[in-house]
Amino acid sequence: MTIYYSKKFLMNYYIKILSSIFLICLFSAKCVSQNNPYVDERALHFGFFVGLNFADFGVKPSSGSFEGEKYAFSDSRLKPGFSVGVISDLRLGNYWNLRINPSLQFAEHELTYKNLTTNENKRITVLSVPLSLPVYLKYSSERVGNYKPYLIGGVGAYYDLARDMEKEVLLRPTDFYVEFGLGCDIYFSFFKLAPELKFAMGFNDMLTPLSERKSGLLNPADQKYTNMLHSLTSRMLTLVFNFE
Repeated sequence: MTIYYSKKFLMNYYIKILSSIFLICLFSAKCVSQNNPYVDERALHFGFFVGLNFADFGVKPSSGSFEGEKYAFSDSRLKPGFSVGVISDLRLGNYWNLRINPSLQFAEHELTYKNLTTNENKRITVLSVPLSLPVYLKYSSERVGNYKPYLIGGVGAYYDLARDMEKEVLLRPTDFYVEFGLGCDIYFSFFKLAPELKFAMGFNDMLTPLSERKSGLLNPADQKYTNMLHSLTSRMLTLVFNFE
C-alpha cells in the first residue's frame, strides 16, 4: 500500500518531533552531570548518519495536447525515502565547525497528471539515487548539560546513479543545491547523537527535454508527460540522526 503525505502535515510533524527532542534534552541536562565534557575540543572527528528523506519538485507546468486529448499537470507529492552517509567535522572555533558529509539518497518523486477529457489521473514515479557531496558551516550554542542546539547551512552537488532512460519523465543527472536546517547534539558517555532536520533547494532545471533524449527509448504515447512540464527544480526535506 502506498502512503502519501501532504507537505503541511510533514512539516508540522517534524517540528513536533524536534520540539519534543529539545524538551527532553533540556530536562536531561538539569538531571545528570555532563557526559564527554571535552569531546568538542577535537580538531577533527568523523561519524555517520542515517535518516529519512521526502523528495519533491518545484514545478512550472505548461499546457499541451496529445492525439486530440487534453492533458494538464496536476501536482507533485512527497514520498518517503532513505538517506545514509558519513560525517567529516573540522573544528574552526568554540562555536563554528566545517563539515563535509558525502551521502547516498534513495528518493522517489511522484508527478500526477489529469486527462481533462476523462477526468482520470495518471501518476508517474521517478526513482533517484543521488550521490551527494555537501559542505556545511555549523553554528552551535553554548553547551548546557548534555545538549547543544545548533544551526547548519551550506551548499552541495549531486550525481544521480539511477536514471531510467525509458521513463516518461527523465531527470538530468546533476544538480547543485543550497541546504539549511537545525539540530541538537545529545551527549552520551561514548558518543554524540544529533537529530537534524534539513531542507534543500536545487538550482538547476532537472527536466530533460524530448530534444535531448535518445530516440527509440521512449514510447511516443508517453511524450505528452514531458510536454506538460516547462521545468522541474528539486526540493528535499531530510530528517537524519548523526552519530559522532
